[in-house]
Amino acid sequence: MSVDTASTEGTTAAEPATRPSTDGAAAPRVPSLPKIASHLHATPSWDVADFPVPKGREEIWRFTPLKRLRGLLEAEATGDRLQWQTTLPESVTLTRISGEQARALGGRAPMDRLAVLAAANADGAVRVDIPAETEVTTPVILTLTGTGAETVVHEHLVITVGHHATATIVLEHRGSATYDAYVSVLVGDGATVNLVELQLWDDDAVHTGQTSVRVGRDASVTAVTATLGGDLVRLTQTTDYAGVGGELHQYGVYFADAGQHLEHRLLVDHATPKSVSRVDYRGALQGEGAHTVWIGDVLIRKTAEGIDTYETDRNLVLTDGCRADAVPNLEIETGEIGGAGHSATTGRFDDEQLFYLQSRGIPEAEARRLVVFGFFTEIITKIGVPDIEQRLLAAVTEELSATVGAPAPAAPVQA
Repeated sequence: MSVDTASTEGTTAAEPATRPSTDGAAAPRVPSLPKIASHLHATPSWDVADFPVPKGREEIWRFTPLKRLRGLLEAEATGDRLQWQTTLPESVTLTRISGEQARALGGRAPMDRLAVLAAANADGAVRVDIPAETEVTTPVILTLTGTGAETVVHEHLVITVGHHATATIVLEHRGSATYDAYVSVLVGDGATVNLVELQLWDDDAVHTGQTSVRVGRDASVTAVTATLGGDLVRLTQTTDYAGVGGELHQYGVYFADAGQHLEHRLLVDHATPKSVSRVDYRGALQGEGAHTVWIGDVLIRKTAEGIDTYETDRNLVLTDGCRADAVPNLEIETGEIGGAGHSATTGRFDDEQLFYLQSRGIPEAEARRLVVFGFFTEIITKIGVPDIEQRLLAAVTEELSATVGAPAPAAPVQA
Protein backbone atom coordinates (compact mmCIF):
# COMPACT_ATOMS: atom_id res chain seq x y z
CA MET A 1 0.00 0.00 0.00
CA SER A 2 1.41 3.37 -1.01
CA VAL A 3 1.13 5.91 1.79
CA ASP A 4 2.08 9.59 1.97
CA THR A 5 2.57 10.69 5.54
CA ALA A 6 1.90 14.30 6.54
CA SER A 7 4.54 16.11 8.52
CA THR A 8 2.25 17.56 11.17
CA GLU A 9 2.42 16.38 14.76
CA GLY A 10 0.11 13.47 15.48
CA THR A 11 0.44 12.01 12.00
CA THR A 12 1.83 8.49 11.81
CA ALA A 13 3.10 6.15 9.17
CA ALA A 14 0.57 3.81 7.65
CA GLU A 15 2.07 0.52 8.75
CA PRO A 16 2.81 0.66 12.50
CA ALA A 17 3.40 -2.50 14.45
CA THR A 18 0.35 -4.66 14.90
CA ARG A 19 -1.32 -4.15 18.25
CA PRO A 20 -3.80 -6.36 20.13
CA SER A 21 -7.50 -5.90 19.54
CA THR A 22 -9.11 -3.01 21.38
CA ASP A 23 -10.56 -5.31 24.01
CA GLY A 24 -7.68 -7.76 24.19
CA ALA A 25 -9.51 -10.25 21.97
CA ALA A 26 -11.38 -10.45 18.73
CA ALA A 27 -14.56 -8.40 18.56
CA PRO A 28 -17.61 -10.32 19.81
CA ARG A 29 -19.50 -12.05 17.05
CA VAL A 30 -23.06 -10.99 16.43
CA PRO A 31 -25.46 -13.88 15.74
CA SER A 32 -26.15 -14.25 12.05
CA LEU A 33 -29.33 -12.54 10.94
CA PRO A 34 -31.94 -14.71 9.26
CA LYS A 35 -32.19 -14.50 5.51
CA ILE A 36 -34.89 -12.20 4.24
CA ALA A 37 -36.80 -12.55 1.01
CA SER A 38 -36.98 -9.10 -0.57
CA HIS A 39 -36.63 -7.68 -4.05
CA LEU A 40 -35.13 -4.54 -2.49
CA HIS A 41 -31.85 -6.09 -1.37
CA ALA A 42 -29.94 -9.34 -1.80
CA THR A 43 -28.86 -11.75 0.93
CA PRO A 44 -25.40 -10.73 2.17
CA SER A 45 -22.58 -13.04 1.13
CA TRP A 46 -18.78 -13.18 0.82
CA ASP A 47 -19.05 -15.50 -2.19
CA VAL A 48 -18.73 -13.82 -5.58
CA ALA A 49 -20.76 -16.65 -7.13
CA ASP A 50 -23.82 -15.52 -5.16
CA PHE A 51 -23.92 -12.30 -7.21
CA PRO A 52 -24.11 -12.95 -10.96
CA VAL A 53 -23.30 -10.16 -13.39
CA PRO A 54 -26.46 -8.00 -13.53
CA LYS A 55 -28.35 -7.28 -16.73
CA GLY A 56 -29.62 -3.90 -15.57
CA ARG A 57 -33.26 -4.92 -15.18
CA GLU A 58 -32.89 -6.13 -11.60
CA GLU A 59 -34.47 -3.90 -8.95
CA ILE A 60 -31.15 -2.99 -7.31
CA TRP A 61 -29.51 -2.17 -10.66
CA ARG A 62 -32.27 -0.57 -12.72
CA PHE A 63 -31.15 3.00 -11.98
CA THR A 64 -27.43 2.39 -12.57
CA PRO A 65 -25.84 2.96 -16.02
CA LEU A 66 -23.85 -0.29 -16.10
CA LYS A 67 -21.76 0.69 -19.13
CA ARG A 68 -20.27 3.57 -17.15
CA LEU A 69 -18.85 1.24 -14.48
CA ARG A 70 -15.73 0.68 -16.64
CA GLY A 71 -15.80 -3.10 -16.29
CA LEU A 72 -15.87 -3.17 -12.47
CA LEU A 73 -18.62 -5.82 -12.50
CA GLU A 74 -16.13 -8.32 -13.96
CA ALA A 75 -12.84 -6.80 -12.86
CA GLU A 76 -9.94 -8.83 -11.50
CA ALA A 77 -7.37 -7.81 -8.92
CA THR A 78 -4.83 -5.28 -10.20
CA GLY A 79 -2.66 -4.69 -7.16
CA ASP A 80 -2.96 -0.92 -7.63
CA ARG A 81 -3.59 1.34 -4.64
CA LEU A 82 -4.69 4.87 -3.98
CA GLN A 83 -2.22 7.14 -2.27
CA TRP A 84 -2.93 7.23 1.46
CA GLN A 85 -2.28 10.15 3.77
CA THR A 86 -3.22 9.48 7.38
CA THR A 87 -3.54 11.56 10.51
CA LEU A 88 -3.78 9.17 13.43
CA PRO A 89 -4.00 10.58 16.96
CA GLU A 90 -2.06 8.87 19.71
CA SER A 91 -3.37 5.37 20.58
CA VAL A 92 -5.03 4.91 17.15
CA THR A 93 -3.26 2.38 14.94
CA LEU A 94 -3.39 1.32 11.30
CA THR A 95 -2.32 -2.20 10.32
CA ARG A 96 -2.68 -4.55 7.38
CA ILE A 97 -4.56 -7.80 8.03
CA SER A 98 -5.72 -10.72 5.93
CA GLY A 99 -9.16 -10.98 4.38
CA GLU A 100 -9.94 -13.88 6.73
CA GLN A 101 -9.04 -11.77 9.78
CA ALA A 102 -11.21 -8.93 8.49
CA ARG A 103 -14.24 -11.18 8.04
CA ALA A 104 -13.73 -12.71 11.49
CA LEU A 105 -14.20 -9.29 13.09
CA GLY A 106 -17.89 -9.42 12.11
CA GLY A 107 -20.20 -6.99 10.40
CA ARG A 108 -22.52 -7.30 7.42
CA ALA A 109 -21.22 -9.17 4.39
CA PRO A 110 -21.31 -7.58 0.91
CA MET A 111 -24.75 -6.83 -0.53
CA ASP A 112 -23.99 -6.79 -4.26
CA ARG A 113 -21.42 -7.86 -6.84
CA LEU A 114 -19.40 -4.65 -6.66
CA ALA A 115 -18.93 -4.90 -2.88
CA VAL A 116 -17.97 -8.57 -2.90
CA LEU A 117 -15.45 -8.00 -5.71
CA ALA A 118 -13.94 -5.11 -3.76
CA ALA A 119 -13.23 -7.40 -0.81
CA ALA A 120 -12.17 -10.38 -2.93
CA ASN A 121 -9.71 -8.37 -5.05
CA ALA A 122 -8.23 -6.20 -2.31
CA ASP A 123 -5.47 -8.63 -1.24
CA GLY A 124 -6.29 -8.38 2.45
CA ALA A 125 -7.62 -5.41 4.37
CA VAL A 126 -6.50 -2.27 6.17
CA ARG A 127 -7.62 -2.04 9.79
CA VAL A 128 -7.89 1.19 11.76
CA ASP A 129 -8.25 0.42 15.47
CA ILE A 130 -9.49 2.79 18.18
CA PRO A 131 -9.00 1.19 21.61
CA ALA A 132 -11.77 0.68 24.12
CA GLU A 133 -12.52 3.43 26.63
CA THR A 134 -10.42 5.94 24.68
CA GLU A 135 -11.56 9.50 24.06
CA VAL A 136 -9.94 10.59 20.80
CA THR A 137 -10.14 14.38 20.86
CA THR A 138 -8.76 15.10 17.35
CA PRO A 139 -10.19 13.56 14.16
CA VAL A 140 -8.84 10.38 12.64
CA ILE A 141 -8.34 11.44 9.01
CA LEU A 142 -7.77 9.07 6.07
CA THR A 143 -7.24 10.88 2.78
CA LEU A 144 -7.23 8.60 -0.29
CA THR A 145 -6.07 10.12 -3.58
CA GLY A 146 -6.32 8.59 -7.03
CA THR A 147 -3.67 9.20 -9.67
CA GLY A 148 -5.71 8.60 -12.83
CA ALA A 149 -9.11 7.46 -14.06
CA GLU A 150 -7.57 4.48 -15.85
CA THR A 151 -6.24 3.07 -12.55
CA VAL A 152 -8.53 0.28 -11.23
CA VAL A 153 -8.31 -0.04 -7.44
CA HIS A 154 -10.02 -2.45 -5.03
CA GLU A 155 -9.98 -1.72 -1.30
CA HIS A 156 -11.15 -3.42 1.91
CA LEU A 157 -11.10 -1.18 5.00
CA VAL A 158 -12.17 -2.15 8.52
CA ILE A 159 -12.55 0.45 11.27
CA THR A 160 -12.94 -0.96 14.80
CA VAL A 161 -14.01 1.22 17.72
CA GLY A 162 -13.77 -0.34 21.16
CA HIS A 163 -16.48 -0.20 23.79
CA HIS A 164 -17.13 3.21 25.39
CA ALA A 165 -14.66 4.94 23.08
CA THR A 166 -15.32 8.32 21.46
CA ALA A 167 -13.96 9.32 18.05
CA THR A 168 -14.48 11.31 14.85
CA ILE A 169 -13.37 9.47 11.71
CA VAL A 170 -13.00 11.21 8.32
CA LEU A 171 -12.61 9.23 5.09
CA GLU A 172 -11.92 11.59 2.17
CA HIS A 173 -11.56 10.66 -1.51
CA ARG A 174 -9.73 12.92 -3.98
CA GLY A 175 -8.14 12.81 -7.41
CA SER A 176 -9.32 10.30 -9.96
CA ALA A 177 -9.54 6.52 -10.21
CA THR A 178 -11.84 3.66 -11.01
CA TYR A 179 -12.36 2.68 -7.39
CA ASP A 180 -14.33 -0.14 -5.76
CA ALA A 181 -14.30 -0.39 -1.95
CA TYR A 182 -15.84 -2.38 0.89
CA VAL A 183 -15.73 -0.47 4.20
CA SER A 184 -16.81 -1.95 7.52
CA VAL A 185 -17.21 0.17 10.66
CA LEU A 186 -17.63 -1.84 13.86
CA VAL A 187 -18.72 0.26 16.84
CA GLY A 188 -18.48 -1.26 20.31
CA ASP A 189 -21.03 -1.08 23.12
CA GLY A 190 -21.55 2.38 24.56
CA ALA A 191 -19.20 4.04 22.04
CA THR A 192 -19.86 7.39 20.36
CA VAL A 193 -18.69 7.76 16.75
CA ASN A 194 -18.89 10.56 14.22
CA LEU A 195 -18.23 9.05 10.78
CA VAL A 196 -17.66 11.42 7.82
CA GLU A 197 -17.30 10.17 4.23
CA LEU A 198 -16.37 12.68 1.53
CA GLN A 199 -16.49 11.97 -2.21
CA LEU A 200 -14.62 14.98 -3.61
CA TRP A 201 -13.32 13.26 -6.74
CA ASP A 202 -12.28 14.86 -10.01
CA ASP A 203 -14.95 14.85 -12.71
CA ASP A 204 -13.72 11.64 -14.42
CA ALA A 205 -13.63 9.33 -11.37
CA VAL A 206 -15.82 6.26 -10.78
CA HIS A 207 -16.46 5.17 -7.17
CA THR A 208 -18.54 2.15 -6.18
CA GLY A 209 -18.87 -0.16 -3.21
CA GLN A 210 -20.38 -0.55 0.23
CA THR A 211 -20.02 1.02 3.67
CA SER A 212 -21.47 -1.07 6.49
CA VAL A 213 -21.86 0.12 10.08
CA ARG A 214 -22.56 -2.15 13.06
CA VAL A 215 -23.86 -0.25 16.09
CA GLY A 216 -23.20 -1.80 19.50
CA ARG A 217 -25.49 -1.86 22.52
CA ASP A 218 -26.31 1.71 23.68
CA ALA A 219 -23.81 3.07 21.14
CA SER A 220 -24.42 6.23 19.11
CA VAL A 221 -23.30 6.80 15.52
CA THR A 222 -23.60 10.03 13.55
CA ALA A 223 -22.77 9.40 9.89
CA VAL A 224 -22.41 12.22 7.35
CA THR A 225 -21.86 11.57 3.64
CA ALA A 226 -21.04 14.31 1.13
CA THR A 227 -20.82 13.48 -2.58
CA LEU A 228 -19.91 16.36 -4.86
CA GLY A 229 -17.41 14.90 -7.34
CA GLY A 230 -16.96 12.03 -9.77
CA ASP A 231 -18.43 10.98 -13.08
CA LEU A 232 -20.33 8.09 -11.43
CA VAL A 233 -20.65 7.35 -7.72
CA ARG A 234 -22.73 4.37 -6.53
CA LEU A 235 -22.58 3.68 -2.79
CA THR A 236 -24.48 1.10 -0.77
CA GLN A 237 -24.66 2.08 2.90
CA THR A 238 -25.98 -0.37 5.52
CA THR A 239 -26.52 -0.24 9.27
CA ASP A 240 -27.05 -3.15 11.68
CA TYR A 241 -27.62 -3.11 15.43
CA ALA A 242 -25.65 -5.49 17.64
CA GLY A 243 -27.59 -4.77 20.82
CA VAL A 244 -30.46 -2.96 22.50
CA GLY A 245 -30.51 0.84 22.54
CA GLY A 246 -28.26 1.66 19.60
CA GLU A 247 -28.76 5.00 17.80
CA LEU A 248 -28.03 6.06 14.23
CA HIS A 249 -28.24 9.64 12.93
CA GLN A 250 -27.40 9.51 9.23
CA TYR A 251 -27.10 12.59 7.04
CA GLY A 252 -26.10 13.16 3.45
CA VAL A 253 -25.63 15.88 0.83
CA TYR A 254 -25.01 15.47 -2.89
CA PHE A 255 -24.76 17.91 -5.79
CA ALA A 256 -24.92 16.60 -9.37
CA ASP A 257 -23.75 18.60 -12.36
CA ALA A 258 -24.34 17.93 -16.07
CA GLY A 259 -23.77 14.27 -16.90
CA GLN A 260 -23.00 13.17 -13.34
CA HIS A 261 -24.65 10.06 -11.85
CA LEU A 262 -24.71 10.04 -8.02
CA GLU A 263 -26.45 7.07 -6.39
CA HIS A 264 -26.88 6.33 -2.68
CA ARG A 265 -28.59 3.12 -1.56
CA LEU A 266 -29.34 2.81 2.17
CA LEU A 267 -30.44 -0.13 4.30
CA VAL A 268 -31.13 0.31 8.02
CA ASP A 269 -31.75 -3.13 9.51
CA HIS A 270 -33.51 -2.96 12.89
CA ALA A 271 -33.18 -6.43 14.44
CA THR A 272 -32.88 -5.49 18.11
CA PRO A 273 -35.40 -3.78 20.43
CA LYS A 274 -35.44 -0.08 21.32
CA SER A 275 -33.02 1.08 18.64
CA VAL A 276 -33.32 4.45 16.87
CA SER A 277 -32.55 5.66 13.36
CA ARG A 278 -32.90 9.08 11.77
CA VAL A 279 -31.96 9.56 8.10
CA ASP A 280 -31.89 12.95 6.34
CA TYR A 281 -30.39 13.29 2.83
CA ARG A 282 -30.50 16.36 0.60
CA GLY A 283 -29.48 16.78 -3.02
CA ALA A 284 -29.32 19.41 -5.71
CA LEU A 285 -29.08 18.96 -9.48
CA GLN A 286 -28.09 21.25 -12.32
CA GLY A 287 -27.17 20.75 -15.97
CA GLU A 288 -28.29 18.47 -18.79
CA GLY A 289 -28.19 14.79 -17.84
CA ALA A 290 -27.52 15.29 -14.12
CA HIS A 291 -28.99 12.23 -12.38
CA THR A 292 -29.26 11.39 -8.68
CA VAL A 293 -30.66 8.25 -7.08
CA TRP A 294 -31.54 7.79 -3.43
CA ILE A 295 -32.97 4.47 -2.21
CA GLY A 296 -33.78 4.39 1.49
CA ASP A 297 -34.86 1.02 2.88
CA VAL A 298 -35.67 0.48 6.57
CA LEU A 299 -36.26 -3.11 7.67
CA ILE A 300 -38.01 -3.64 11.02
CA ARG A 301 -37.80 -7.30 12.02
CA LYS A 302 -40.12 -9.18 14.35
CA THR A 303 -37.58 -8.92 17.17
CA ALA A 304 -37.28 -5.12 16.86
CA GLU A 305 -40.00 -4.10 19.29
CA GLY A 306 -40.04 -0.51 20.52
CA ILE A 307 -37.82 0.90 17.78
CA ASP A 308 -38.22 4.43 16.41
CA THR A 309 -37.24 5.36 12.86
CA TYR A 310 -37.77 8.08 10.27
CA GLU A 311 -36.06 8.69 6.93
CA THR A 312 -36.34 11.52 4.45
CA ASP A 313 -34.76 12.63 1.20
CA ARG A 314 -35.19 16.07 -0.39
CA ASN A 315 -34.06 17.13 -3.85
CA LEU A 316 -33.81 20.60 -5.34
CA VAL A 317 -33.80 20.81 -9.16
CA LEU A 318 -32.00 23.96 -10.30
CA THR A 319 -32.20 23.65 -14.11
CA ASP A 320 -34.03 21.74 -16.82
CA GLY A 321 -32.71 18.39 -18.06
CA CYS A 322 -32.12 16.83 -14.62
CA ARG A 323 -33.55 13.67 -13.08
CA ALA A 324 -33.86 12.83 -9.38
CA ASP A 325 -35.09 9.37 -8.33
CA ALA A 326 -35.99 9.04 -4.65
CA VAL A 327 -37.52 5.83 -3.28
CA PRO A 328 -38.15 5.46 0.49
CA ASN A 329 -39.19 1.99 1.69
CA LEU A 330 -40.42 0.55 4.98
CA GLU A 331 -40.53 -3.21 5.59
CA ILE A 332 -42.29 -3.83 8.90
CA GLU A 333 -42.60 -7.28 10.48
CA THR A 334 -43.95 -6.24 13.89
CA GLY A 335 -46.62 -3.82 15.06
CA GLU A 336 -44.95 -3.22 18.42
CA ILE A 337 -42.92 -0.16 17.44
CA GLY A 338 -42.52 3.34 18.82
CA GLY A 339 -42.72 5.01 15.43
CA ALA A 340 -41.85 4.59 11.77
CA GLY A 341 -42.13 6.99 8.86
CA HIS A 342 -40.55 8.14 5.63
CA SER A 343 -40.79 10.85 2.99
CA ALA A 344 -39.17 12.01 -0.24
CA THR A 345 -39.65 15.25 -2.16
CA THR A 346 -38.34 16.70 -5.42
CA GLY A 347 -39.01 20.25 -6.55
CA ARG A 348 -37.71 23.58 -7.72
CA PHE A 349 -37.06 26.75 -5.73
CA ASP A 350 -39.64 27.67 -3.13
CA ASP A 351 -41.36 30.71 -4.66
CA GLU A 352 -42.47 31.95 -1.26
CA GLN A 353 -38.90 31.93 0.06
CA LEU A 354 -37.67 33.77 -3.02
CA PHE A 355 -40.48 36.33 -2.76
CA TYR A 356 -39.73 36.93 0.93
CA LEU A 357 -36.02 37.53 0.28
CA GLN A 358 -36.67 39.74 -2.75
CA SER A 359 -39.20 41.77 -0.80
CA ARG A 360 -36.34 42.56 1.62
CA GLY A 361 -34.31 44.05 -1.22
CA ILE A 362 -32.18 41.01 -2.04
CA PRO A 363 -31.62 40.52 -5.81
CA GLU A 364 -33.08 37.35 -7.33
CA ALA A 365 -29.73 35.67 -8.09
CA GLU A 366 -28.51 36.30 -4.54
CA ALA A 367 -31.84 35.08 -3.12
CA ARG A 368 -31.51 31.82 -5.06
CA ARG A 369 -27.99 31.30 -3.73
CA LEU A 370 -29.15 31.88 -0.16
CA VAL A 371 -32.01 29.37 -0.49
CA VAL A 372 -29.75 26.59 -1.78
CA PHE A 373 -26.96 27.47 0.64
CA GLY A 374 -29.34 27.17 3.58
CA PHE A 375 -30.70 23.89 2.17
CA PHE A 376 -27.24 22.30 2.49
CA THR A 377 -25.80 24.17 5.46
CA GLU A 378 -28.09 22.49 7.99
CA ILE A 379 -26.59 19.11 7.09
CA ILE A 380 -22.97 20.15 6.53
CA THR A 381 -22.69 21.77 9.96
CA LYS A 382 -23.42 18.40 11.56
CA ILE A 383 -19.97 17.14 10.54
CA GLY A 384 -18.39 18.69 13.62
CA VAL A 385 -14.98 19.38 11.98
CA PRO A 386 -14.86 23.13 11.20
CA ASP A 387 -12.16 22.89 8.52
CA ILE A 388 -14.10 20.29 6.56
CA GLU A 389 -17.37 22.17 6.99
CA GLN A 390 -15.79 25.31 5.55
CA ARG A 391 -14.33 23.42 2.58
CA LEU A 392 -17.67 21.81 1.76
CA LEU A 393 -19.54 25.09 2.04
CA ALA A 394 -16.99 26.66 -0.30
CA ALA A 395 -17.44 23.74 -2.74
CA VAL A 396 -21.23 24.19 -2.70
CA THR A 397 -20.79 27.91 -3.32
CA GLU A 398 -18.56 27.15 -6.31
CA GLU A 399 -21.13 24.71 -7.71
CA LEU A 400 -23.85 27.34 -7.38
CA SER A 401 -21.84 29.92 -9.29
CA ALA A 402 -22.41 27.95 -12.50
CA THR A 403 -26.20 28.29 -12.15
CA VAL A 404 -27.10 31.45 -10.28
CA GLY A 405 -24.22 33.81 -10.87
CA ALA A 406 -20.98 34.71 -9.16
CA PRO A 407 -20.32 32.96 -5.84
CA ALA A 408 -21.45 34.56 -2.62
CA PRO A 409 -19.12 34.64 0.38
CA ALA A 410 -19.34 31.56 2.56
CA ALA A 411 -21.33 31.90 5.76
CA PRO A 412 -19.35 31.53 8.98
CA VAL A 413 -19.43 28.14 10.65
CA GLN A 414 -19.57 27.76 14.39
CA ALA A 415 -16.78 25.66 15.82
